[in-house]
Amino acid sequence: MHKNLTTEFCGLKLNSPIALLSGCVGFGEEYTRVQGFSNKSAGVVCLKGTTLKPRLGNQPRRISETPSGMLNAIGLQNPGADAVISNILPNLNKAETRFIINISGSSVKEYGELAKRFDDSDIDAIEINISCPNVDEGGVAFGNDPDMSYRVVEICRKNTTKPLITKLSPNQTDIANSAQRCIDAGTDGLAVINTLMGMAIDSNSRKPIIGNNQGGLSGAAIKPIALLKVHQVYQVSKLHGVPIIGQGGIMSAADAIEFIIAGADLVGVGTALFYNPLVCNEINSGISQYLSVNNIARVADLVGSLELN
Repeated sequence: MHKNLTTEFCGLKLNSPIALLSGCVGFGEEYTRVQGFSNKSAGVVCLKGTTLKPRLGNQPRRISETPSGMLNAIGLQNPGADAVISNILPNLNKAETRFIINISGSSVKEYGELAKRFDDSDIDAIEINISCPNVDEGGVAFGNDPDMSYRVVEICRKNTTKPLITKLSPNQTDIANSAQRCIDAGTDGLAVINTLMGMAIDSNSRKPIIGNNQGGLSGAAIKPIALLKVHQVYQVSKLHGVPIIGQGGIMSAADAIEFIIAGADLVGVGTALFYNPLVCNEINSGISQYLSVNNIARVADLVGSLELN
């Protein structure tokens, strides 16, 4: 691994600025089966979204390729928190990389209980997915309401001493305000952004291609939006020393470097893995070469170096 890629995020020392994103590598063991992959190529691995009770997820079709992107509506299929803690976490190879659990709830209380359960585990950090609908509030997504976001982060903060990273939704009016509210509630880091909502239609059947009718759009198509959101959140987060995982359409080293310049401390890779399972090695090499050519000692020195016109 390149020496100039070592970095720190929320107190965790990492060997790479790459985060493998939740939902794209299952619970870690699926991706490690790819020949030529090494956990050392990723600084952290964000595990699949986990709920308190097991979930079967949405009806198929769950994934559809779109121009320069992908729609997905998996529906948080997972075996439940207890099974993850008992059966999955003990089998992860923690010698090579760090692991973050992604928690999702349908009520504020459920988020709090999940944070408490994982606080007693050996997971390195907890990522809060606040894009889930709150059943107690008529299905309004937590992440689209800054006050709801605050309440979720607040109860998680009360129930764990582990680093908390809040994944922000782009499907809201003012993402910077939402970031500030999450910081006020006690989040240690921010993940920017989650997927954008989209739809694909089969013109022959005149029905949505996705079984859930709509899904989350990821991939290269959303990169310009994600870059802007990272820049906007960085204006708030830098005042509090809160780091960012920048994500959304990162397909190459050049993409990753742009996100770092915009304000991201780590870069999240997800959809790109479906196109090129070994893309992390290429991104690491590209970032390392960029730092060397520009006489920059470490990734942290490049973060937020954007010069506006």
